[in-house]
Amino acid sequence: MRPTNTAAPGTRAGLHERIRASILDGEWPPGTVLIPTVLSERYGVSRTPVREALIRLEQEGLVDQATRGFVVRRRSAEEILEICEARIALESSMAAAAAARRTTLDLARLAHVHDAAATETAPDERGHLNHVWHIALRDAAHNATIAALLDRLDAQLAAHDLHAITPEPVNFQLTQDEHGAILDAIRRGDPEAARSHMIAHQSRTRDLRIAAYARRPEADR
Repeated sequence: MRPTNTAAPGTRAGLHERIRASILDGEWPPGTVLIPTVLSERYGVSRTPVREALIRLEQEGLVDQATRGFVVRRRSAEEILEICEARIALESSMAAAAAARRTTLDLARLAHVHDAAATETAPDERGHLNHVWHIALRDAAHNATIAALLDRLDAQLAAHDLHAITPEPVNFQLTQDEHGAILDAIRRGDPEAARSHMIAHQSRTRDLRIAAYARRPEADR
């Protein structure tokens, strides 16, 4: 997942975003120990803002406190399943809301990203555009509270997805087709169809995550 930093790097918020981005981009995979003194030297700041950033990341479910500092959180298959189920419920609600509340500009953004993904050939960029499309859909739903919850759940899955899901062409085409069906329902202003198509889409990606995660030798059973 690409970071969407908005805070200045030297601020407390900027430090939080930089550490968060390193976790989400896979630089620090699950199980990595993060020591405040080491991070303070890396970023050229005192230990206090580093600890504040790590405590905030703990509240977001990305790290846990450990004896030597903090550790990037590992998640069991059961936890991953719980997160996916929550995303299905929230994302389908957002799809229905988007069908009811979307503006002409919202539709244009969704169509633009969908069309860009259809012509993209680089796997990493395809994955990025897939994420951007979902962000555009959440914007079209005009519910900032649910969008914030989904952003948190996305972050909790991101580090695991780097290792769990390979963006194979067949999966990409299915994703495109599913996004197209959701977009068509939103364009028609059909909330229930949008909800139904999103449930099917997110259920399939949930199953991919769980199956891939179960194959990892380090996965908790």
